[in-house]
Amino acid sequence: MTRSQSPARAVSEEEYNRFDDYFQRYADIIPDYDGFLDALSRRHVRAIRINTLKTKVDPLVRKMTGDGVTLVPFPTDPCLFLIPDLDQPGNTLEYILGHIHVQAISSALAASTLAPRPGQTALDLCAAPGGKTTYMAQLMENRGLIVANDFSRGRISALTANISRLGATNVVITMYPGQDFPLRSRFDRVLLDVPCSGEGRHRMEQRARLNFSQGGEERLTDLQKRLILRGFDLLDPDGVMVYSTCAYNPAENEGTLTWLLENRPARLLPIQSPPGAEPGIPFWKGKRYDPQVERCVRFYPHRIDTVGFFMAKVAYA
Repeated sequence: MTRSQSPARAVSEEEYNRFDDYFQRYADIIPDYDGFLDALSRRHVRAIRINTLKTKVDPLVRKMTGDGVTLVPFPTDPCLFLIPDLDQPGNTLEYILGHIHVQAISSALAASTLAPRPGQTALDLCAAPGGKTTYMAQLMENRGLIVANDFSRGRISALTANISRLGATNVVITMYPGQDFPLRSRFDRVLLDVPCSGEGRHRMEQRARLNFSQGGEERLTDLQKRLILRGFDLLDPDGVMVYSTCAYNPAENEGTLTWLLENRPARLLPIQSPPGAEPGIPFWKGKRYDPQVERCVRFYPHRIDTVGFFMAKVAYA
């Protein structure tokens, strides 16, 4: 296994200000805002998930460590590891064999928070490229059924490739617009990682393309509201849904959850979050959200070195 180390690059004042120009709107809700900006200007430490459908954690850790790879265990999930000195884990034999999957910590935690059990039925409503889907299969030990849905034909190829490489055999793929997914079945678990602005992916070495231009936020949040209502309507009365975004915008997060609570008999469940996670915010820019949103969690890159993320856990009231 080969390793490569990217040297840290000095960030110019112009680059720093460019971050600040966009994210200043969140300065009053992000704790230690200056630390947040500093984190955006630093290299993102990659993470991997060890795939127990094809291997075991301890032997693989010993092998990779013996090959000179530094693995830093994530405290709340025994399958997740930070890899601070491995820049291209996708080029390794372990990746090709499906023994590891490159996945943001926050993304993996959405699946583990949903916690599907062997034998259950699960729906990943916006599934591609499949990191969360395949972790769900891992948690279910390939028993039960996962429906992995995505409307983008281009993204289905990546979803299919990851399902095959990682040995997830309890998955079927469908191609419906998520907001129009048929209501013929109910699921024990629903994962809803919605299309979002993508703000949380924005780091110095990976300039995320924000998914709405000025004036497009309303169209995006309208889609998110339609998706969350459909996701809840597909949930078994005893089931659990996880809603997530890689966005900081409260309109996409707490606002969408408040919309759900106002329109369906739903409640928010507490989340056992890792150290460094922050609660949801109850109000922003004159808008007051349902008090339950404080049970949601927000991940910021200066508190947890991962993709900026929001997550909520939903059940019937």
